Amino acid sequence: MIKKIPIVLTILILFIGSISLFSNSYAITGEAVLESEQATELVEIKESAKDKLDVYIENYGSPTFGVAAYILNIVRIYSIPFCFIGIAVGSIFQYVLGIRKLDVRDKGLMLIMTFVTILLICQVLPLVFAIVVNGWRG
Repeated sequence: MIKKIPIVLTILILFIGSISLFSNSYAITGEAVLESEQATELVEIKESAKDKLDVYIENYGSPTFGVAAYILNIVRIYSIPFCFIGIAVGSIFQYVLGIRKLDVRDKGLMLIMTFVTILLICQVLPLVFAIVVNGWRG
């Protein structure tokens, strides 16, 4: 216990010293941020997202339906990697950690089933929304 205190204090002092060192070396002004390349990239990303949203609003004929379709499309795209990571974690629980413990194996199976269900819902919901809004609404 006594040997750990100096080590922890040394790490803490080094961490605080590195924060103050890096904060002084990377201090930039607001004008430099506006003139930087990252600011122009952010503006371009914003404009392209706004253009895509305008296309959705035009296709669905209403700002409400257009925004909903845009959000559902983004959810559809980002749900794929999120759910694959969840399925991989569930597989690790079921097939690696659950070899000797049945409760961990059941937890892994439930994780796999949950993430597969979420993946299916996120992939089918935009299609159902498009069919209902464009098909039945006229």
